[in-house]
Amino acid sequence: MTPLHDLTASDAATRLQSGALSCEAITRATLTRIDALEPQVRAYAHLAADEALQQARTLDQAPAQGALHGVTIAVKDVIDVAGMPTTFNTPAYAGHRPGRDAACVATARALGAVILGKTDTVEFGANGRSAATGNAYAPAHTPGGSSSGSAAAVASGMAQIAFGTQTGGSIIRPAAYNGVHAFKPTHGLVCAEGAKVYAPSLDTIGWFARGVADLALMARAFQLADAWPQAPATLAGLRIGVYKGPHWDRVDASGQQALLRSAHALADAGATLVDLSLPASFDTLPQAQQVIIRAEGRRTFLSELLAHPDQLNPNIRATAENAAGYRVPDLLRAQDQAGAARRDFDALLTQRVDLVLTPPSFGQAPAGLEDTGSPLCNSLWTLLHAPCLAVPTGLGDIGLPVGIQLVGPRGGDAQLLAWAEAIDAALTAAQGPMPKPALKT
Repeated sequence: MTPLHDLTASDAATRLQSGALSCEAITRATLTRIDALEPQVRAYAHLAADEALQQARTLDQAPAQGALHGVTIAVKDVIDVAGMPTTFNTPAYAGHRPGRDAACVATARALGAVILGKTDTVEFGANGRSAATGNAYAPAHTPGGSSSGSAAAVASGMAQIAFGTQTGGSIIRPAAYNGVHAFKPTHGLVCAEGAKVYAPSLDTIGWFARGVADLALMARAFQLADAWPQAPATLAGLRIGVYKGPHWDRVDASGQQALLRSAHALADAGATLVDLSLPASFDTLPQAQQVIIRAEGRRTFLSELLAHPDQLNPNIRATAENAAGYRVPDLLRAQDQAGAARRDFDALLTQRVDLVLTPPSFGQAPAGLEDTGSPLCNSLWTLLHAPCLAVPTGLGDIGLPVGIQLVGPRGGDAQLLAWAEAIDAALTAAQGPMPKPALKT
């Protein structure tokens, strides 16, 4: 029998709404798991155990509120939760406790979710100091960033769902490093009110989970689509663009094998593989993205620079002081370039492929906690505002997770999730289930 802390959100939601399981029971099981593993993983910046249990008891005394009734959710510590600290992993906000929930937290709470606490993050979800969190499979390795604690909490059974944010690769890369599923929706489809953003035209709120069905549960709860597929997706005839990218030689052998092995398995399951290349005009998009991040980040961190200049990490301060020297015309040109590329990418997906299969990272997680890995496998898709999904596929040659990334067209979140469920099932049938972390309790 599956331990309660290991239940997927979808399975738990069904049992909770039928009365076969109580909210208090699954919350207690999750808190017990946290007690056992948190000293090793250090996923949480703040754990609200008593409040979570009280939420669960209250939910048990009333009819199910909504689709997330009793589901345990952790929140990245750049997103406000009423009454809990939001420190952004910076001394400038030590003791800061906002008085209201961020929009995404308020939505989840209104639908019956139990909020467990705040997960550790890279400072401001940007390029400051790293989280204290370790990888769920090997705590001496990075969990990735900036949504470090959120990925590790879900991977280690210390939350069923966790919110993250992504400016470059801050959801998909930690998911890949920790062997969990994750979804970054189309930019703008989840309200970012109450979350500290780095670059407003890029930052997107998404979530980590234990399977594609859980990602879809959240997507439906957040009304990401006007209509949802009425039948299970099939891989027969699905056009999958295999994109190795310009950094393929930096992907480790296990990461390369994960992509190629997955592509072959999907072809065997009926998909049509297309060797994908992107227009030459896309070659300068990485530079455009850096302009957008730094130029928008300059304004994002202006208030912190003025109020707490001596408490900012040097990297954050350099952004706020515009050390790169970007001017308003530079930002406008970069935004125009990104807008044109989004239209070109939409057309490419319409004409040549249905979705893109590409690496989610450079392979297995680096050793140590300072280097959270490169976002170069993710940044392009974030700039394009495309929905992205991480799927774990197994362990690499040093025993750490590897996986794949799926990218769909803007606004195609529902269809991408449907295809991802079929893809995940085909890969599990071909390669076996994802091994769980072997942390000692």
